[in-house]
Amino acid sequence: MRIAMLAACAALPMAVFAQPADLVLRNGKIVTMNPAAPMAQFLAARGDRIVALGGAADAQKWIGPNTKVIDLKGQLAIPGFIEGHGHFTGIGEYRQGLDLREARTWDDIVAQVARAAKQAKPGEWIVGRGWHQSKWDKVPEPNVEGFPLHASLDKVSPDNPVLLTHASGHAVFANAKAMEAAKIARDTPNPAGGEILKDQQGDPTGLLRETAQGAVNRAHNAWLDQRTPAQRAADLRKVIDLAAAECISKGITSFEDAGSPYSTVDVFKSMADKHELSLRLWVMLGAGPTSELAANLDRYRILGAGDNHLTVRAIKRYMDGALGSRGAWLLAPYTDKPDSVGLAIGDIPDLKRIGELAIQHGFQFCIHAIGDRANREVLDIYQQVFEAHPDKKDLRWRIEHAQHLSAADIPRFGKMGVIAAMQGIHCTSDAPYVLLRLGPQRAEEGAYVWQKLMKSGAVVGNGTDAPVEDVSPLACFYASVSRKLKDGTVFYPGQRMSREEALKSYTWNNAYAAFEENLKGSLAAGKLADITVLSRDIMTVPEDEILSTDVVYTIVGGKVVFQR
Repeated sequence: MRIAMLAACAALPMAVFAQPADLVLRNGKIVTMNPAAPMAQFLAARGDRIVALGGAADAQKWIGPNTKVIDLKGQLAIPGFIEGHGHFTGIGEYRQGLDLREARTWDDIVAQVARAAKQAKPGEWIVGRGWHQSKWDKVPEPNVEGFPLHASLDKVSPDNPVLLTHASGHAVFANAKAMEAAKIARDTPNPAGGEILKDQQGDPTGLLRETAQGAVNRAHNAWLDQRTPAQRAADLRKVIDLAAAECISKGITSFEDAGSPYSTVDVFKSMADKHELSLRLWVMLGAGPTSELAANLDRYRILGAGDNHLTVRAIKRYMDGALGSRGAWLLAPYTDKPDSVGLAIGDIPDLKRIGELAIQHGFQFCIHAIGDRANREVLDIYQQVFEAHPDKKDLRWRIEHAQHLSAADIPRFGKMGVIAAMQGIHCTSDAPYVLLRLGPQRAEEGAYVWQKLMKSGAVVGNGTDAPVEDVSPLACFYASVSRKLKDGTVFYPGQRMSREEALKSYTWNNAYAAFEENLKGSLAAGKLADITVLSRDIMTVPEDEILSTDVVYTIVGGKVVFQR
C-alpha cells in the first residue's frame, strides 16, 4: 500500500506540493518574451522571484490564504518596461522648473517667465526646460539662426537670472542677468566644443551651445550651493522621489541612468541599502575628470545592491552634441548651415584612456554620439581598445543614441558587438527637422535605422532620454512601430520595428545591454518578478489605440508599487 501511494504521489505535478505563492496574476494574457514559453495565462511569484507560469487551470494550485491574487480580467501583462537611456534625477528636476515642452511660440515662453518672475524673490534663478525652436509655429523676431534675442527675457525678468534648457539638453538660453553672473560678455571667446551665439554686432544673443553652457550652469550651481547641506540633501531626495513616482506610474520597473555624479550615486546606494528605491537603477558614472575616475572606479563598482535595486558598472562620456541645436558632429556640413559640421565635444585621446580604464576595472563604456562623424570616431576608439585586448570578450560597450550613421559604419555595430542604445521617440520628435539638417540622402541612409542595425546583428535598445522626452514607454513604443508624425506622414517606414521587436527592445534588449538578461527582461521561473500590466493589448490593438493604453499595475520584485 505504501509503495502504491508513493508511486501515485510521484505521478502528480510538482505544483500540488509547492508552497503557496505570495502573488498570483491570473485570467489574462501574459507575454513573456521568453522564446521557450512565449505566452501564459497565470504567473506566480514568491518573494521577489517568479516561481511559475502556465495555463489558467494551474493558477489555483499556487493560491493560499495569504496569496495576493490579481485578476487581470483579460488585460495584458508583460515584462516590466526597462528605460534604456534617461536622466533619472533630471526627471525630478524637470518637475520643479518651468515646463516648456508644449510652448508653441517664443512668446509663450516669455509669458511663462514673466509669471514666474512676479512670484520670485530678487536674485532668485528662474529655470525651465523643454523648448525647441523647430517646434514653434513661427520664427521669433528678431532672431539669429532662428533663435530669439535675450532682450525679450530681460524686459520681463530684469532682476532674476533666467536659464532655459533646450529640449535636447545641448543648449541653453540665458537672459542678461544670467550671463552677467556667468561673466559672459561681448569679448568672451567660445570654449572648446561650444559656441556663444552672437548677433551681427558681436553681442551674445543668449543662446549657448554645448560646452558654452558650462559658465552659466556653474553660476546657477554656485547660487544653489548657498543652501545648507541639509537643504541640498532634502532637495536631492525630493528629486529622486519625484522621478521614481513618475517612472513607476508609467510602467517602468528598471531605469538605465545615463550619467550621475558620485554624490548622487552615494544617495542611490544609501536608499538601496535601506530598501527605499521603488524601482531598479542601473547607473553610468557621468562626472569628474579622468584622474578622479581612475581613483574611484573600484569603489563605485556596485552590482545588485539592495536586492538588485542598484547596479553601477558603466562610464558615460560625450563625443558630440544634438542635431536640433546643430551640435551633432557630421562628416559633411549641415544642409541648412553649410559653414558648420557641428561640434566635437569629446577629447579622443582622453576617451581612449577611459576605455583602457573601463577594460581594466570591468566597466562598460557608454559614449553619447548622434552625428555620423561622432559615431565613426566612437566606433574607431572601441575598435582600437578591443584590438589591444583580444582576450576580452562580450564587453557590450554602448553608443548612446546612434541616431545618424554613415552606411559604411552600420555593419560595424553587429560585427563588434556594440549596443545601439537608441530612443524610438526621438525619431518622430526630430523628423520634422532631420531633412532640413541632413537632406534626404543622408536621412534615408542613416537616420534612426533600426532595421539596418538589427540586420547587422546589433542589439538595439530603446528609451526616451527623459526628460528630453516624456518618460512614457507607451509613447516610445508607438513611435517605434509607427514612425508616424503629427501630420500623419511616416518617416522612412521601412525602418519601423514590429511590435515584437519594439517590446523586446524595451525589455530583453535593454536587460542584455546592462548584463542583466539573466535577472530581468523576460518572464520565467527564477527571474525577478518585475511586471507591467496594461489596459489594452498593445501587441494586437489597432496602431492608433496604443496611445490610449493605460498602465494598470507596476510590479517590482513581486510587490505592487503602482496601481491605477
